[in-house]
Amino acid sequence: MLSVIIIIILFIAIGYLYLQNKKESEKFASEIRNQQEQHKKDLEKYSEIINLEEAIKNLQNEKSKTEQEIQNLRGDYKNKLQIFNNLNTELHRVEEEYELTIYGMYKPTYSFETSEQYKKEIDSVREKQKQMILEKTAVYCSESWTVGGSLKEGAKLTDKAIKLTLRAFNGECDSIIAKVKWNNYNTMRERIVKSFETINKLNLTSKVFIPEQYLNLKLDELKLIHEYHEKAYAEKEEQRAIREQMREDEKALKEIEKAQSDAEKEEAQYQKALQKVHEQLSKAKEEEMGVLNAQIEELNKKLAEAEAKKERALSMAQQTRSGHVYVISNIGSFGENVYKIGMTRRLEPLDRVRELGDASVPFLFDVHAMIYSKDAPKLEKDLHNVFNNNRVNMVNGRKEFFNVDLYAVEAEVKRFGEKIDFTMLAEAKEYRESIALKEANKAPTAVDVADDDRFPEEL
Repeated sequence: MLSVIIIIILFIAIGYLYLQNKKESEKFASEIRNQQEQHKKDLEKYSEIINLEEAIKNLQNEKSKTEQEIQNLRGDYKNKLQIFNNLNTELHRVEEEYELTIYGMYKPTYSFETSEQYKKEIDSVREKQKQMILEKTAVYCSESWTVGGSLKEGAKLTDKAIKLTLRAFNGECDSIIAKVKWNNYNTMRERIVKSFETINKLNLTSKVFIPEQYLNLKLDELKLIHEYHEKAYAEKEEQRAIREQMREDEKALKEIEKAQSDAEKEEAQYQKALQKVHEQLSKAKEEEMGVLNAQIEELNKKLAEAEAKKERALSMAQQTRSGHVYVISNIGSFGENVYKIGMTRRLEPLDRVRELGDASVPFLFDVHAMIYSKDAPKLEKDLHNVFNNNRVNMVNGRKEFFNVDLYAVEAEVKRFGEKIDFTMLAEAKEYRESIALKEANKAPTAVDVADDDRFPEEL
């Protein structure tokens, strides 16, 4: 019985131990599963981290590549922008040249200083043409022809074709070159090139051609003839300006000589009068001395003025570069802000201004400044150089009219060390009075009166 109890107790103990062990096993298994799950999650997170790190690395690589591409694009953009700006500048230059071409403007190729040099170069180009003709290179045939099996007859035919081609081309060129003017150079050039192309095209069958070397000589001749005409015109204008300046200088010299002669006469006259009064004074009574002394004082004053005039005239004659630079305007003739900056060596400079306002312009000039200078030509030239881009006539530099602000002219004069007061307002008396008279003379027309609905006494 006891053994049974012991066995039962053992079974109970074993069962309890089994249950306890099972619980522990299940708990351990659960922990293992939890650890496995956690490990799995950790592996997944680690894998995600690895992927993220890989993605970050890829993004960083992409970022570096993108930054490099941006840098390359910026560099490329900078280079392309520079090219664009250069092309744009060149385009503007070409457009300006094209516009100038439309208006007949021409950019000289040669820079000879005289028309004689152009003549020599023209002769040289024509001599080269003659040399090509003599050497039979002005027109050539690229193939040997036979006529009836005869090379000799073929050569004769070729020679005739060459002569006809040469005569036709030379005739065309001579006619075109003779018609070249200041405003049609480009058109005439195109006509020569067109003639060259047309004749060569017509001679394709016969294989007779004009070489480009001969064409270029003809184009050189056209260019030289055109520039020769322009240089000859400029020289003519320059000679006209020189003659005008010589006439102006001659007038100034005569004026100075006359002023000097008049001053000498006045001086002699006052000295003679003084001598006479002094003689009267020595014999005069006491009550007459006051009057005579007053006469002597007045005569001495006039004698001093005559001597001053004489010295001034003598000084002007000796100082060959002294004179006056004037700034004048003529609103009625040329409009607002147009000023003539010129120079005169006249003793009375306003005489020159009055001459400029003669019958060639409808109104008198207004004087804004009259600047005396010991070197008037230099001051005039300096002012012309400063305002060169403001010239009204950009072609003829001897035309002294400038579209410029008067305050700018005053500032430049003072910058050159000259002290002068400028008169800013142009009186333009005749012009303004003419405008006022025109306004006053505007009477109502017959139509205006007929359309007016007022009574006659109200008009």
